[in-house]
Amino acid sequence: MQRCLKANRESQKAFYQFFYGFAMAICMRYCNSKDDAMEVVNDGFMKIYKELASFKPRYDNYEAPLKGWMKSIFVNTSIDHFRKNNKNYLVSEIEESHFEMEHNGETAIDKMSYKEIMDVVQQLSPVYKTIFNLFVIDGFKHEEIAGRLKISVGTSKSNLSKAKANIQKMLKEAVIKWYEQKAI
Repeated sequence: MQRCLKANRESQKAFYQFFYGFAMAICMRYCNSKDDAMEVVNDGFMKIYKELASFKPRYDNYEAPLKGWMKSIFVNTSIDHFRKNNKNYLVSEIEESHFEMEHNGETAIDKMSYKEIMDVVQQLSPVYKTIFNLFVIDGFKHEEIAGRLKISVGTSKSNLSKAKANIQKMLKEAVIKWYEQKAI
């Protein structure tokens, strides 16, 4: 890490290669294609190299805090990329009473693996995917999402509700398709 601070290209390359998978996993959650994710990963690493001197670990083991710091940079870079490239998407706002969903116990989402959920999430529109990831995967509150995306809290809640409804619909379709294939 000290060599990265001195802009040593070999050290930066090794750092990039070591954390590439970690970075790509984060960025793919927010991007529509691998090319977009690569752009965000590269932008994120540029920010990391520029700000690496400001990273101060609190413990002797610096990998966990470094990953946390890097994750926030990749999430924020993904949000910036989303805002820059999705200016024309309509983000609807409805009354809060319209997006309160009844929850009757365990859902299909509760029974799925992380990879299965992420495969379905990748099929969502960019707006729904971003809000779903920020709220469900990264643990942001609606107020934080609204501030970062420059939307209202109601819009964040509404779009999360719509994302969940779309995921449930896609899951139902996948189950029906699976049963149809088994019947053949």
